[in-house]
Amino acid sequence: MRVEIEMDAAAVACRAADLVSAALRSNPHMVLGLAAGATPLALYAELARRNAQDGLDFSRATLFDLDEYLGLTEEDPRGFRQGLRAAFINKVGTSPGRVHLLGVADGEDPTAHCTAYEETILRAGGIDLQILGIGVNAHIAFNEPGSAHDSRTRPVTLSSTTRSALRPHFSCGDEVPRVAVTMGIGTILEARRLLLLATGLDKARAVTATVEGPVTEAVPASALRHHPDATILLDRAAASGLVCSDTKLPSPRA
Repeated sequence: MRVEIEMDAAAVACRAADLVSAALRSNPHMVLGLAAGATPLALYAELARRNAQDGLDFSRATLFDLDEYLGLTEEDPRGFRQGLRAAFINKVGTSPGRVHLLGVADGEDPTAHCTAYEETILRAGGIDLQILGIGVNAHIAFNEPGSAHDSRTRPVTLSSTTRSALRPHFSCGDEVPRVAVTMGIGTILEARRLLLLATGLDKARAVTATVEGPVTEAVPASALRHHPDATILLDRAAASGLVCSDTKLPSPRA
């Protein structure tokens, strides 16, 4: 696992965009995994800017997302599908047939849908680069503490910690979803490259447990240390709990 520390969240997004841009230019048919949530938004904005102004071409890329709530329609603005479309997918010109979003239609069997999603990833040749965020309890995607490191795409029950963190994204009278579907940790680890972004002081404890604690199912993101090509990009706040001096060196620049 390689850890790079940037000055702030804007620098994290820029560095991440450099890495994604280089990967896409090297392989225009790249299969890219997208994380939802607040942290990657600045990355997606920068990639969309480069698409519009610098000709960064996503037209031949294939996109997969990590997770989605159960019980929300595809058009619900609180869902990850709509958020990713608005922030990134609709702005970069990827062919609709190359976009695969992990949403379960009303009346569809969630487990069967998850199995089919795994098969779609395999047919696409696997994920080349998977973007990840991290929860305050160190979850990746919606793999909560206790998730097996070989878990596959499946329905999950969200923890109270995760639901509390999601509360600001839902109106006062709306219940935060209790169940979601998510890529499993085993599915994530099969991606050829992993890129995890973490910014802000509220992520510092999870980052420290991931990077410097034991590899354990109690810290889902620690599974990334099994991966041969995983990079964690941090701002100084998210890195503030790290002890090892070699993780606090200035990040290398391309």
